Amino acid sequence: MSVFRPISDLARLILLVGSLSVGPLAVQAADLPRVVSMNLCTDQLVLLLAEPEQIVSLSRLATDARSSSLAEQAKAYPQNSGGAEEIFLSAPDILLAGTYSDKTTLAILRGLGLRVEQFPITSALDQIPQQIRQMGEILQQQSKADARAAEVETYLANVAVPDSTAPVAAFYYPNGYSLGANTLGHDIITAAGFRNLTKELGMTGSGTLDLEQLVVQAPDVLIASPRYPGGSRSEEIMFHPAIAHYARDKKLIYSSADWVCGTPITLRAVKDVIRARDAIIHQEKNQ
Repeated sequence: MSVFRPISDLARLILLVGSLSVGPLAVQAADLPRVVSMNLCTDQLVLLLAEPEQIVSLSRLATDARSSSLAEQAKAYPQNSGGAEEIFLSAPDILLAGTYSDKTTLAILRGLGLRVEQFPITSALDQIPQQIRQMGEILQQQSKADARAAEVETYLANVAVPDSTAPVAAFYYPNGYSLGANTLGHDIITAAGFRNLTKELGMTGSGTLDLEQLVVQAPDVLIASPRYPGGSRSEEIMFHPAIAHYARDKKLIYSSADWVCGTPITLRAVKDVIRARDAIIHQEKNQ
């Protein structure tokens, strides 16, 4: 419980000292809402838009580079474990959470008078600008949010929908987990010029793609996740001999932390897939 108080007091002291020399600017900074984020995706929106003194703590996943694109930046701030008592005692103005954050914790904190703002899971690239602006409103960083949202909108305005001649990609994660329509992953690969096999097979949201079906459909590219340290039976199916040629022929694209949350950084994932697609096309032309 004592982890947050010294940091909070130090922040207030810095603002107080600053006010002696810069006057109204320090008062304005002190008036900005201080937030706790207990969700991986709100962590990243906060890091992109907030002033440092606004950030009381971030979620315990914030510094996990396998999950967060801003893991290094997050190391500058305390982490919380998502407990109601811990969050309340850190005295934020606002708690930022996801749609599926623990309902009991949120109910307790709302009952104690804390303002709670929840963000939905991003299932499409065109949802990102609205969520950026929503966070900008909460943080009172509207101009910064508008600029970042406009960057995404400008990029998406020039994205072409792949036609029936476009190469086909298939998501194939541990246990045969795959992504169909209405998912962020689907939007990333279609914005990069691929058709999504499971979407064409009728999958909406997430589901399982059978290995036999994958082999029969023979997509041009596989989208997979890097192997985690240690052993895992769930990952073995991704390296089955029947699909080993994708890695051998350099037709395996690994998703990254950039694919997890809907932020401006998601466009980096689109650009990575475009580069991989172009490299595959170039390779095939020279065979």
